Amino acid sequence: MGLTRRQALGGFAGAAATGLVPAASAEIAPNWSSLVAAFRVPDWFRDAKFGIWAHWSAQCVPEFGDWYGRQMYVQGNPFYEHHRKHYGHPADRGFLEIENAWKAENWDPEDLVRRYKAAGARYFMALANHHDNLDAYDSKYHAWNTLRVGPKRDIVGTWEKIARAHGLRFAVSNHSAHAWHWWQTAYGYDAEGPRAGERYDAFRLTKADGAGTWWEGLDPQELYTGPAMVPPDGIETAQAMRDWHEVHSRRWMEFAPPENPHHVAKWLLRQQDLVEKYRPDMVYFDDFGLPFGSVGLEALAHYYRQSIARDGQVEVVATAKQLTPYQRTALVDDVERGFSDRLRAEPWQTCTCIGDWHYNRARYDQKSYMPAAKVIQRLCDVVSKNGNLLLSIPIRGDGTIDGEEDKILAGITRWMQRNGEAAIFGSRPWRIYGEGPTRVGGGMFNEGKVDFTAEDVRFTTRKGALYAALLAWPERPVMIAALGKTALPDAAIERVMLVGGGRVKFERGEAGLTVTLPRAEAGDFVPMLRIDGRGLV
Repeated sequence: MGLTRRQALGGFAGAAATGLVPAASAEIAPNWSSLVAAFRVPDWFRDAKFGIWAHWSAQCVPEFGDWYGRQMYVQGNPFYEHHRKHYGHPADRGFLEIENAWKAENWDPEDLVRRYKAAGARYFMALANHHDNLDAYDSKYHAWNTLRVGPKRDIVGTWEKIARAHGLRFAVSNHSAHAWHWWQTAYGYDAEGPRAGERYDAFRLTKADGAGTWWEGLDPQELYTGPAMVPPDGIETAQAMRDWHEVHSRRWMEFAPPENPHHVAKWLLRQQDLVEKYRPDMVYFDDFGLPFGSVGLEALAHYYRQSIARDGQVEVVATAKQLTPYQRTALVDDVERGFSDRLRAEPWQTCTCIGDWHYNRARYDQKSYMPAAKVIQRLCDVVSKNGNLLLSIPIRGDGTIDGEEDKILAGITRWMQRNGEAAIFGSRPWRIYGEGPTRVGGGMFNEGKVDFTAEDVRFTTRKGALYAALLAWPERPVMIAALGKTALPDAAIERVMLVGGGRVKFERGEAGLTVTLPRAEAGDFVPMLRIDGRGLV
């Protein structure tokens, strides 16, 4: 018998995750109905609420931000100009050289994971590969991996051992499904200037060209995935070349390359190898839906079968993006750099970063990272809506984080040590997520400029208590309408406490509960209130 929708979603609001799971011997077929029947959101994920992500690859080496490998091959793009200034012309020194320049020479994963755990992370995610197609692990099916290139070590395997030793759930992210179209700019050329028409390195290099070089024995076409959407000869302006790429090798494609079935077959082998070797508790697919249709279904079925063989039931989480309601009963919806505009029935996740996904020195110089207070505002908003927050702290190519990131991590740590155990970890949503004047839209890439106020309130429940986070520290009394006598006529409020502090003066009327908080101490933000009484939860 299949699951009901309620069972598959793991309950609602404060309800515990329940539902039928297949026996250890059951087979999960690579189709949606079989995956839906097998899956429930495991309790560990629902309880965790907060994870930290090391979104770290060779693209952090130039310290210039996101999608360096693709954009450095687009004449007129700032990434192209940066690459020419610091590394040379992309026909002479392509991104494969940057892959090898990633040495991770100052990486101290033990220290980083210890600090992530202190900051409240209950799961840790390592980037297994990005669109640049370098596997950061001991990859059986892909020679372009970090045991042979760059760091010369198993990055994912090292993270995995240390994260588990610290009691964290371990996760990996797989972005390589998009490598085939992402790399097509590397097969282009300068359309104007002294080297107009001269093709970049991906177009020219073969395995034979590696003789006597550091990449001897490796095939650059396996890294760059092979030509699929190569710009024709005769494009005469940089703008025309940019327009060509915009039309033909767009920034995001979800289908398989018809002329390169090998890439798809190899992607599946790499994904299966990844989960068999490192047994991740969570896999993040950087895809709208599952990669490559039926191939993605096979990858997910394989992952769930691995968990059943090990745990007796599906105890792992897979995430993908822009899922349909039915698909959200088979895996978890991830909202990249976005909000939810509602309390969701099913657990979900938002992923965001305090800066660029890949390290950008300008963020440090300009002091433009997301501050700790805004991170915590996001956390409280997400958790109140039945979600988890996955946060990236960008890492330099050498394996370190900078001084500004240190300060942000310290601020998150202070808040979590005061409030996390009480109101975040193991919590469940209340009957509504909250209230307040600030409205956020639902969907991806909609972070924008959101300025929450002290009147913006977010609720959680834990162990029979109701918690209310005020998303800014109030300088005057705040009224919470959802806790008034009109809204909750059968409830009684007996005590209001500031978590980590003392009693809070309150007055309850028909229109709302008015609370008066003490002044914030230095470094304080987002006060959390515990509200005790009868008929609240």
